[in-house]
Amino acid sequence: MDLSFTPEEQAFRAEVQRFLADKVPARLTARVQGGKHLGKADLQAWHALLNDQGWLASHWPEQYGGPGWNTVQKFIFDHECALAHAPRTIPFGVNMLGPVLIKYGNEAQKQHWLPRILSGADWWCQGYSEPGAGSDLASVKTSAVRSGDHYLVNGQKTWTTLGQHANMIFCLVRTDRDVKPQEGISFLLIDMATPGVEVRPIITLDGEHEVNEVFFTDVKVPVDNLVGQENQGWTCAKYLLTYERTNIAGVGFSDAALARLKVIAARTLKNGHPLARDPLFAARLARVEIDLENMKTTNLRVITAVAGGGAPGAESSMLKIRGTEIRQELTALTRRAMGPYALPFIEESLQEGDDQAGVGPQEAASAAAQYFNNRKLSIFGGSNEIQKNIISKMILGL
Repeated sequence: MDLSFTPEEQAFRAEVQRFLADKVPARLTARVQGGKHLGKADLQAWHALLNDQGWLASHWPEQYGGPGWNTVQKFIFDHECALAHAPRTIPFGVNMLGPVLIKYGNEAQKQHWLPRILSGADWWCQGYSEPGAGSDLASVKTSAVRSGDHYLVNGQKTWTTLGQHANMIFCLVRTDRDVKPQEGISFLLIDMATPGVEVRPIITLDGEHEVNEVFFTDVKVPVDNLVGQENQGWTCAKYLLTYERTNIAGVGFSDAALARLKVIAARTLKNGHPLARDPLFAARLARVEIDLENMKTTNLRVITAVAGGGAPGAESSMLKIRGTEIRQELTALTRRAMGPYALPFIEESLQEGDDQAGVGPQEAASAAAQYFNNRKLSIFGGSNEIQKNIISKMILGL
C-alpha cells in the first residue's frame, strides 16, 4: 500500500526523488544497498551534500539553518532517502543535539555550535550510557564538580557510537549526589581533545569498530558548555531521547528491507517453487508487512500531532518498540530466505572493493552481519522493556 499525500506533498516527494537520483554518488548507494561499511569520508560527503542543498537539518527552524519543512515533509524526506539507499545522516549533532540547543541552549551557544554542526566542523557523539546506567539512565555516575569557571569531569561512558571519529561529545553528568537521581544531572558539552579524555574501541560481533568506551580523568570543561541550568539536564535528556526513539523506528529502512526481501523470496526456490509461495514463509512475510503498514499510519499520526513544534511522548516509545521488532523480523526472514548462503560471515566482504567474497548471492555477504547488528535495536535508546514501562505510566497511569 502506498502512502497517501496531497498534490503538494507529492510534488515535494518528486523533488526529493530527483535530488537523490541526481546528486547521490552511485558508489555510495551501491555500498548502502549491499550492506557494506561506510567510512568517515563517505558519511562526511553525504553530510556536505545535504548541507549544500539546505536539507541537512530537517528538524530545525529556518532561522537556525533548517529548511522550514513541516512534519510530513520531514517524513517524506527520510522515507525516500531510505528507499533510495542513501547513506544515513549521522544523527548525534543534527537530529539530537541540535534540537536540544535550539530549545534549551542560550543564544551564544546557538550562534557558536549550530553553524558548526551544519558545516561539519564538529563531529558529535553521545555520552549517555555507562556500565551501570543503560536503560536506567538516571543512574549515571560520571561526575562534574564545579571549580571556578570550569567543571572537573571524572567517569566513564560506553557504547559510544562512532566516538572514534568525533571531536565533541554531549554528556549527562552527575552534579549533585544529594537529591533524587533525576534532579542531580546536568547536560555538558565536552571537547574530546581535552587532556584526560581517552577513547577505547569495542569491536562488535560483525568485526566492526562502531562503538567505544570513553573515559574522563580530571577533564576540565568550561562552565559555558553547560546547556540549560545546572542539575536540570534530565529535562534535556528526555527531550533528546524522544527524537532518538522516534528515529529508531526506521519506517523507510524497513520499507527498503521489505522490498529487498521480496526480491530474494521470489527468486529463491523451495521444492521447485519460489519461496514466496511457501505457506509458512508467506504468512510471516504478510504479518511483517501488515505490521509495517500499521506503523506507517501511526508514525504519520504522531508527527502530525506534534506539528506545532512539540516532541512526542509515549508515542515515541510505541514507535521504538514496533519499529525495532519489525526491523529485526525482516533481517531474520532475510537470513531464512537465503538458507545456507546466510551462514558464512566474512568481514572483509563488507569492505571496499569486495563484492561477494565467494559466499553466494551478493546479498548474502551482509545478511549475517545485519542480523546480528540489528539485535541491538531493541536495546539501545532505552530497551523495549523500559519503553513498555514508560507507556504504562504515561498512558495507562500505572
